[in-house]
Amino acid sequence: MSTLINSDLPGLTLISRGKVRDIYSTSSPDHLLFVASDRISAYDVILQNGIPDKGKLLTQISLFWFHKLEHVIPNHFVTANIDEMPEEIRKYKDQLDGRAMLVRKAEVVPLEAIVRGYLAGSAWSEYKKSGTVHGISMPEGLVEGQKLSESIFTPSTKAEQGAHDENISPEQAAKLVGQELYDQISTAALKLYTTAADYALTRGLILADTKFEFGLVTHGVEKKLILIDELLTMDSSRYWPLNGYKPGGAQPSFDKQYLRDWLVSVGFRKGLESGPPGKEGEGWIIDEEIVQGTRQRYAEAVELLTN
Repeated sequence: MSTLINSDLPGLTLISRGKVRDIYSTSSPDHLLFVASDRISAYDVILQNGIPDKGKLLTQISLFWFHKLEHVIPNHFVTANIDEMPEEIRKYKDQLDGRAMLVRKAEVVPLEAIVRGYLAGSAWSEYKKSGTVHGISMPEGLVEGQKLSESIFTPSTKAEQGAHDENISPEQAAKLVGQELYDQISTAALKLYTTAADYALTRGLILADTKFEFGLVTHGVEKKLILIDELLTMDSSRYWPLNGYKPGGAQPSFDKQYLRDWLVSVGFRKGLESGPPGKEGEGWIIDEEIVQGTRQRYAEAVELLTN
C-alpha cells in the first residue's frame, strides 16, 4: 500500500493545497483537476502522516454518490478517467489513477452546508450546554446519538486553511450569502441528506450527519447552484453501523471519530498545533495501529455502500 502525502505534477499550476485535496488548473479554462491525497486532518489540523490509499477510497465514494444523487442537483464532476483528461495530465497517470477528478470550475459559496439527522459531535456538545444546536432550540431530554424527529440544516463558515470553521445560526448564514441562495442550499442539502441516509440504511449504515459544499456556475445569464468538492465521504460524514445502534452515548463509527478519540486520549486538544515531546511538527504523528484502524474503517464503509 502506498501513501501519497503531496501530489507532484511539474508543469501543472497548483492553485491550492487543502486539508486533503490538491487543486490544479488545466489547459481547459472551464475545468480544474482535483487530486485526493492520503493526508488526514482532525480538529482542522493536518496530521503528519497519512492513511494509505485514503485518497482513492474517498474518490471512489464521491464518484458513487455523485452518480447516485445527480437527480437531486447537478454536480461539478466531469470524469475520473485520466485518458479523457487534458494531455498535460495524462503523463501522470501512475500517480493520479484512482484519486483524481476533472471537475467544472465554479464560484465557491462560502458556507459549509451541514445536515444532521442525529445528535452527535459538536451538536451534542452545544446541546449539553445550552439546549440548542447552531442556535436552534431543541426539545429537552435528548441524549447523545439520538435520532432527531426531523433532520436539521446547521451551517458553518468555510474557513481558510489553518483557521477553524465556525458554527453559525441559519439567520447568520442567510445574511452571509443572501436569503434566496441560503434557501436554495438548505433545500438541496436536506434532500441530498435524506436521500443518502435512506439508501445507507438499506446497506446497514446510519448516516448521522454530513457536510456539503456548493458552487455557482454561469448558465446563460443566470447563476446556477451545483454541488462541488467531495460528497458523503468518511472525511465529511459520520457513518455508524445500524446493527447495535443504541442512543445514549458515543457510537462506533466508520469515520474520523476513531482518530479523534485516539488524539484526545494521547493529550491532543483543539487548537494545539503540535504535540508534547515525541510528537513532532504541525499536527501529530499517528501511531501505526491507528493508521491501519482508520484505513480499515474507511475501506469497510466503501465496501458496504458500493457493493
